[in-house]
Amino acid sequence: MENKFEELVGKLDIFPLSVDILQQISLILKEQDNECLYSFVHKSFDSLLVVERWIWKVLSDDCYSEWNNDEHYQEFFYTFASFNKNLILNNDDIELNIKTTLLLSVSTDQVSSIFKQINQTNNDNDMLITIASLWFDNHSCFIHYNPPSDVLPVTDHINQYILHNYLLSKQYKTYLNELLQSVISQSVFTAKMLFYIRTCSFSIFSYMGANHHKISCIADELVRWIRDDYLQIIHVHSRTIGLWSKELLACMTQLIAFAVVLWCPIGQNKVLINALFVAEQSIYDHIEDLMRIIDYKPFHKEMKPVRSNDETSIIDAALMILMVIVRTQNVSWFFRSNVSIQNALTTLAEAALYDEICLHIYGILSEVLSDEQFKNLKIADSMGGFFFNMLEQAWQHPLKKYKHSQIEHLLRGFFNLSKHDFIQQETANMKKISLFIEMSEQYPIVYDIIWALSFNHDIQQQLRSNPSFIQKLSQLAKESDDEQVRKTTHGILWNLEIDHQDRSISQSTKQNTFDIMISYSHKEKVLCKQLYDELTKSGYRVWIDFDQMH
Repeated sequence: MENKFEELVGKLDIFPLSVDILQQISLILKEQDNECLYSFVHKSFDSLLVVERWIWKVLSDDCYSEWNNDEHYQEFFYTFASFNKNLILNNDDIELNIKTTLLLSVSTDQVSSIFKQINQTNNDNDMLITIASLWFDNHSCFIHYNPPSDVLPVTDHINQYILHNYLLSKQYKTYLNELLQSVISQSVFTAKMLFYIRTCSFSIFSYMGANHHKISCIADELVRWIRDDYLQIIHVHSRTIGLWSKELLACMTQLIAFAVVLWCPIGQNKVLINALFVAEQSIYDHIEDLMRIIDYKPFHKEMKPVRSNDETSIIDAALMILMVIVRTQNVSWFFRSNVSIQNALTTLAEAALYDEICLHIYGILSEVLSDEQFKNLKIADSMGGFFFNMLEQAWQHPLKKYKHSQIEHLLRGFFNLSKHDFIQQETANMKKISLFIEMSEQYPIVYDIIWALSFNHDIQQQLRSNPSFIQKLSQLAKESDDEQVRKTTHGILWNLEIDHQDRSISQSTKQNTFDIMISYSHKEKVLCKQLYDELTKSGYRVWIDFDQMH
């Protein structure tokens, strides 16, 4: 088969090109299921790269315009786009460098040419826009799941152009205004409209997820640019989900995803999330709007194990927005008093095939519920095993990830849970503290996790039985260049009652010893201050680092 494929690919540059060549290539690609794809990609890598580059050449060169009205070309492009999407989502065994070479085989000049053609066409349903959107969508999907340590030039070029020429354009605003209508004609959803709202928004979502600093200078402008339209669009259409077309679903999905990266606290910028909600009531209204989407049962039936369709993606994005809200706004009372929201999230967590959805739900509920409420959830018994399974597999993976989730992301998720007593006890019962000790060398956040866990008596005993780790903690508490690591290792040692009298906790302690250490969350600064004041009035020596409260 590989020889036949190579022979067919070698004929792509013959002019005129026989559509039979395209049909035979398409047939071979359709035969590649997940079981044989690894072998096929490795054996046919050079030929696949030729096809990838040929397609970008055809799309970017207006001399090839004859394909625009040829259904055989179009079918070939759809088939290859589907092949690429499968390569991105379902084949973790294929090396990342191979995927990168194949999927990002486009030049900045070719991208510029495609944008130029999109801008110049008078046909809002030009097939070029539709096919190019498929390739840009796959580019975005790949970057989302495989964020590079340094942004690639072509990715930077694509998204900077999209940001300044499409998202901040009057045309984008016009399309948003059309989405504000409660009843939208199907004719509104042209290829160009979907390119602006779906493809461009998705591209920025994937780009900003790993490169938030790239747009930090205009983030405030972006928030104010779409804020009112975004909130109103979600408010209007969350009440009529059953009437959504697949095109409206696609637009709603990417608008919510775009909002995620604007207000996600990657940069810990609480000002931006506050700029979204100009009135307190709008926060609760938006939570209810998002919950209507999240709790829509027909979406649950369509959920996939990966973010491969709009039903899975919109639930994932809506949960990410909720996570931002609960971490930046004082809304715990709203969730604690609303049993229907708790039940809806719990039911979704039980049904979800996509692990990220469970991660978001656990994170949201752990932030807003009391320890008693949290441990009484029907999903509570499975949380510990869920996380430990993913963490252990990610730790053993050469790229330190579980499926598409990086281990750092999983550790942040477990950190949110580690403050709860029943999670601490489950960690002790399963004897997983050794796993965190092993990971602490590479991931500083693990010290924060161990500090939270070390309030548990059984965890304390397990830590004390590891003298080499205790010695390491003592050394880090004195010598680490990372202030947060010094703080957390001091906290662990304090909980273990090791060397209380001799060690310095921080510069502000001035060698004093303490009766009480207050552990706090970022949303409880006022409460911590009140506790501190009352305890010190009663004569207790209290350690609380106000400089670290945020």
